[in-house]
Amino acid sequence: MKTLVQNGMIVTADGRTEADILVDGGIIAQIGRGLPTAVDKKIDARGKYVLPGGIDVHTHLDMPFGGSFSVDDFRTGTIAAAFGGTTCIVDFAIQERGQSLRHAFDTWMKKAEGKAAIDYGFHMIMRESTPELREEMGAMVREGVTSFKLFMAYPGVFYMDDASIFRTMQRSGEIGALICMHAENGPVIDVLIEQARAKGHKAPKWHALTRPARLEAEATYRAICLAEVADVPVYIVHLSASEALEQVTAARDRGLPAFAETCPQYLFLSYDNYEEPGFDGAKYVMSPPLRAKEKQKDLWRGLKFNDLQAVATDHCPFCMKDEKQLGKDDFSKIPNGAPGIETRMSLMYDGGVLAGHITLERFVEITSTAPAKIFGLYPKKGTIAVGTDADLVVFDPNRTTTWSAKTHHMNVDYNPYEGRVCKGAVDTVLSRGEVVIEKNLFVGKVGRGEFVKRKAR
Repeated sequence: MKTLVQNGMIVTADGRTEADILVDGGIIAQIGRGLPTAVDKKIDARGKYVLPGGIDVHTHLDMPFGGSFSVDDFRTGTIAAAFGGTTCIVDFAIQERGQSLRHAFDTWMKKAEGKAAIDYGFHMIMRESTPELREEMGAMVREGVTSFKLFMAYPGVFYMDDASIFRTMQRSGEIGALICMHAENGPVIDVLIEQARAKGHKAPKWHALTRPARLEAEATYRAICLAEVADVPVYIVHLSASEALEQVTAARDRGLPAFAETCPQYLFLSYDNYEEPGFDGAKYVMSPPLRAKEKQKDLWRGLKFNDLQAVATDHCPFCMKDEKQLGKDDFSKIPNGAPGIETRMSLMYDGGVLAGHITLERFVEITSTAPAKIFGLYPKKGTIAVGTDADLVVFDPNRTTTWSAKTHHMNVDYNPYEGRVCKGAVDTVLSRGEVVIEKNLFVGKVGRGEFVKRKAR
């Protein structure tokens, strides 16, 4: 199958150029003018941008929670991602206590195989760190799972103590893996939750009030310190607080390999959303929680000057009419998570590029190129160059998108950005050269997505 993408403005992290792209067998074969026109399909991108497909390195599809699951599986979630201009995700396989990493990997591969519409990889969540599991980390790296997520939060569920974190970090250095850290001080948060419940506080806003920004900052600092002593890089996931960003910035200024992502919800939503009437604040219960609106400028500055390297989604949707109701009378039982896999690229273009916070090139970098480089996908993915996968997004800067639960493709009954109008819209999406989105229709094949083995550092 040969496809020619014509007349578009190609945008990468390094710049822009007007040129055509010849795709042959899923790979970019040529870039330039006057390319062969004897092809199977032509796509006219006149007046539009041609971007590398978005890469979302933080999703939770078909994730078990309290007897239920996040409501997007690998079919609905990856189709929604494609509609939003994302062509590759990295999800999280979860190791259960007493079980092997291999068992977790096999379980999540079965969840994705035959369902994913775009390519995917996996991080590995480790609930515990035993000598056997640390040894097994090397086998996972050989399988292409080159990053491991640890938690400083959720005692009794995901929490890992500092000594175990440190040993796991040391092992990651031996095998060229990267540690991803959920940085919140879980034990202290649990005390605050206990005290709030004892006072009869039930409303969703108490989820935020019991998870103060300073405890995210403290855990971020501690994670960076442990990584520094272990002499390894560390990647802070879903950074929400400017106080935590200060710790990352200081570490990077000292030359340490500290990396961090933020998410659109922390840039466009705020604590004010928890004050919505009734139980509506539950829509925004996620961890870390939304912060004060005036702090958003600090995150934008971090993105502009590369103290924050990536924007992912932490997509983990639960329906308001079902799963979120578990916390109707107790804020601490509201499932943590919100949808975002489809809205990320649109929000970042409209609210980032057009608002003047970041350049178009930086937009490409933080949504595709930098995640690909950090997590071992580059140059196969994350850029537009001869020999790379033909993961391409034709993006129309003149069309608008109005976000609504009635029209989005995520399998959830609300949209955190309901009614928001974003300028700029996805026109056509190619995944390894195959058109999967065209004229606002999914024209791909369920199950065509492939597991991507990522490179070690």
